[in-house]
Amino acid sequence: MKLFSDEELAEILDQYIFHMISEAADRMGVECYVVGGYVRDIFLERPSNDIDVVVVGSGIAVAQELKRMLGKKAHLSVFKNFGTAQVKMGSEEVEFVGARKESYSHDSRKPIVENGTLEDDQNRRDFTINAMAICLNKNRFGELVDPFNGLADLEDGIIATPLEPGITFSDDPLRMMRCIRFATQLNFQIEDETFEALERMADRIKIVSGERIEVELNKIIMSPHPSKGFVDLQRCGLLNIILPELAALDIVEQKNGRAHKNNFYHTLEVLENVVAPHSAPVGATIADEVPSGAVGGASLWLRWAAILHDIGKTKSKRWEPSIGWTFHNHNYIGAKMVPEIFRRLKLPMGAEMKYVQKLVDLHMRPQVIADSEVTDSAVRRLLNDAGDDIDDLMTLCEADITSKNEVRKKMFLENFRMVREKLADLKEKDYKRLLQPVIDGNEIMEMFHLKPSREVGILKQYLKDAVLDNKVENEREPLMQLLLQKAREMGLVEVRSDE
Repeated sequence: MKLFSDEELAEILDQYIFHMISEAADRMGVECYVVGGYVRDIFLERPSNDIDVVVVGSGIAVAQELKRMLGKKAHLSVFKNFGTAQVKMGSEEVEFVGARKESYSHDSRKPIVENGTLEDDQNRRDFTINAMAICLNKNRFGELVDPFNGLADLEDGIIATPLEPGITFSDDPLRMMRCIRFATQLNFQIEDETFEALERMADRIKIVSGERIEVELNKIIMSPHPSKGFVDLQRCGLLNIILPELAALDIVEQKNGRAHKNNFYHTLEVLENVVAPHSAPVGATIADEVPSGAVGGASLWLRWAAILHDIGKTKSKRWEPSIGWTFHNHNYIGAKMVPEIFRRLKLPMGAEMKYVQKLVDLHMRPQVIADSEVTDSAVRRLLNDAGDDIDDLMTLCEADITSKNEVRKKMFLENFRMVREKLADLKEKDYKRLLQPVIDGNEIMEMFHLKPSREVGILKQYLKDAVLDNKVENEREPLMQLLLQKAREMGLVEVRSDE
C-alpha cells in the first residue's frame, strides 16, 4: 500500500471521466464524491474500472447530466426504484447514488432509506476501509474525507466497522460474511471488537438468502489462501450454521491412547495444497465476482471438491480395537452428502455438482493404487471411471497427502508419478476408444434376442472387465469368443446362424 496526499490524489484522478463527473456535479450545484472500493484500491495500488459515486442530492440527476455531456459515447441506465443510475463509457462503469441514511427492522436486510448527508452515507458503510471518500467538486478536487480512520486501518491491515459492529452486523448480517471475505482476500486481521460481534451475532446470518451467502463463500474459496477464511468462519460460529458438515470435522477423539487427526484442519491443508501449485501472493487480488476459470492453481469446483472430500468422515467414524479409528467408505458417504449441501447453499445442481460428487467419491482410488503395486488394470479402471476429470482427481489426491512421515509421503508421491505416467500413456492411445468394448449392448441384445435386462448388463460388464483388466485386446474377434463363452455359461444358446 502507499499513502497519498490530497494533491497526489488529485493527480491520480486527473482523468477525463472524473473531470466530466466534476463538471456535471458543479453544474447541478451538488457535492459529489468517489467512494468505497475504488478509493480503497487507489491506496492498495490496484487498478479498478468500477467507480462508485455518491451525490449529496440526486445521483440520478447528475448521471443524466453526465450522459448529456458525454453524448453517444456513453450509455445511461436508470433504476428509479433504487434511486441509482449507471453510466458506461468504454471499459469504465460509474454507479451514481444519492447520499442516504438507512434503518433496518430486526427480521429483514431491506433498509428503510432516507436522503442524507455524506456523513450519513459513510456511517452506513460496512467497513472503515470502504468508507473513505474523495471529493470530485472542482474547488475540493482530490480531498480525502476519512472520518473513521480507514486509511490507518488499511495501513495496519485491520478490518473494522465504522459504527459499533453489533449494529453494523445486525442491520445487514451479510456483512459478517463480507468481513471474513475481505480479511481473507487482503490477508488482514479482524479487529477484536469486530470479531467479538461476529461471534455474538452469528445466528443473524439465518435471515440471509442462500444465494447471497454462496457468493461471499465462493469469493473466500477463490482467495489466494482460502483456509484463513474458513478458520475465521469456524472460530466465530458462522461455519456451523452455513456448512455444519465441515465444522463437525473440527474434533479429535482419543481412545486407549490412540487419537485420529483433526480432519477439519487436514481439509484446510488439502485445500491449500490444491491452490499451492500456482498460488498468487496473499492479497494479490480482490475479485468482485467469482472467476469462472482457474485462479491460483485450481478452479472453484476443484476447491469445493477439496473442501468436501472428507465430509463423510463424521458419519463413517468407528473405533475398532484391533486397528484403531477407521473411516471406511467415507468417500462414498461423502459423495452422497454433496447434493444436499449444494442444494442448501444454492450452488448449481448440474455438471458442477456432479463433478464435485465424482471427485469426492473417487478421491481414495489413486491412493489405494499408490499404496500397492501400480498395475495397468487398476490404472485403466481409474481412467475409465474418472474420464476427462482424471487430471483434477490426481491433483486432489496428491494434495491429500499431508502425512508428516516424510518417507511415506515420498513413497506415495513417487507412486502417484508412476500412475500419472501410465495415465499419460493411455490418453496418448485414445483411452476412450481403448476402454469401451467394441461390442455394445445393442449388439448383444440383437445377437441373443434379448430385451434390456439383467442378462444384458452382466454380459456388457463381463466384456468391459475383460478390456479394463487387459485380458484381451479391444477387438471384435477375441471379445466375441469371450462373449459366446459367457453366454453359454448363462444358458443363452440362441445364437444367430451367421455367428
